[in-house]
Amino acid sequence: MKTITTLFFLQALVFTPYVSAHGYVSVLAVDGTPYKGQEPTEDGQPNVPSVVRRISTIDPVKGASNPFLNCGQNATAASLVAPTNPGSALTFQWEAGGGEGWPHNIGPLMFYLANCGDTTCDQFDATTAKWFKISQVGLESDEVTWYQQNLMDGHVANVTLPSNIAPGNYIIRHEIIALHLANEMGGAEFYPSCSQLNISGSGTGAPTSDELVSFPGAYKDDDPGIYVPAIFNGPISNYTYPGPAVASFAASGTSSSGSSPAGGTSPSTSTSSSKPTGVSSSNSSKSGKCQLQKQNTVALYPRHFSRAMRRLLFGSSF
Repeated sequence: MKTITTLFFLQALVFTPYVSAHGYVSVLAVDGTPYKGQEPTEDGQPNVPSVVRRISTIDPVKGASNPFLNCGQNATAASLVAPTNPGSALTFQWEAGGGEGWPHNIGPLMFYLANCGDTTCDQFDATTAKWFKISQVGLESDEVTWYQQNLMDGHVANVTLPSNIAPGNYIIRHEIIALHLANEMGGAEFYPSCSQLNISGSGTGAPTSDELVSFPGAYKDDDPGIYVPAIFNGPISNYTYPGPAVASFAASGTSSSGSSPAGGTSPSTSTSSSKPTGVSSSNSSKSGKCQLQKQNTVALYPRHFSRAMRRLLFGSSF
């Protein structure tokens, strides 16, 4: 009994940080110029100038009808606006609590824009925004490894703005949907982050009215890309992205997304509507981080477990 109690305690001690750790955008870079994100208000840090809207907690947004699906938990406007151009390369560094790396590796990454109109985006009420999708990435070619694995491996998410986009004030909404609990209705975790841009140039590209959506409103909890009962049952050959399709002008305007090492080389890219290609990645377990099973946890967090600890916790040498 003592051994069982000790084992349970050790499992709880080891797993708790990873079950509870989530994250936020700590740095947005525009064509190589970095803008530091703000730590969530729960950390007690003062408000600092930023282009990234500040959230209150690193916890996920739960539920497709949650009002915080817009820009994150209690998101407030930032004080700065980043100057950008059509075709600008944007990179997003995600960070978990305590400065740790991004903890999840199952689910898509998506990128939306909303036009702030004549109002500069530091004064814009994002709850009124009409969003259009410019890019999305999900599974890699093996239909098992998600692009999100790259974030866990320490890479940044990146997207290229459409080369033909009309000038104006825009908010970019970058979203991670973590699906490690999506085998149950309502289990999906949403991590939206909004940043404020001003796009110059002379482009004319714009979405059509039927390509615009609101948050909340664009998703439903039973959408096939949000509720995925078979998420751990092997390769997923036809994952359905939630929300609208990529806006037609963006799809034809070389909008793309991919990854690069945090800190910096040129971004890799992939087409906005297909599975990502040309991105560096490592193999990913088919099972989710929070599924506290032997094969899942060791596969996702090998660096955190010594061979002796794995044997003690799981009764196996791995």
